[in-house]
Amino acid sequence: MKTQHSIHILYDGNCPICCRKTEFLKRHDQQGKLLFSDIRAENFHTLKTGIPQHDLQKQIHAILRDGSIVSRMEVIRAAYREIGLGWIIAPTDWPLFRPLFDRLYDFVAKHRLSISRFF
Repeated sequence: MKTQHSIHILYDGNCPICCRKTEFLKRHDQQGKLLFSDIRAENFHTLKTGIPQHDLQKQIHAILRDGSIVSRMEVIRAAYREIGLGWIIAPTDWPLFRPLFDRLYDFVAKHRLSISRFF
């Protein structure tokens, strides 16, 4: 599934953390490089993405322009780089910190609905 956008982000519209992050990225995407789809929307069709709904509900995914699929923290890194804010997220990709941030993402993704109550 290719798009005219550089990155097609598939997010959980029932997750307050996901929605806040999506709104932040939309505000800073001056050139319209990102496309967002709520996996919970009625008009969202899992089969078109090739990613099972169960997987989509567990963590964020994105389809890059070349059709490749990335997930988890790599989606966040790619989105920030694409809109010119890569410097903010750069430390999450440094070899020493990458495993820590990847595990932190997994923890937050797994508990995102519970964590959302504190924000």
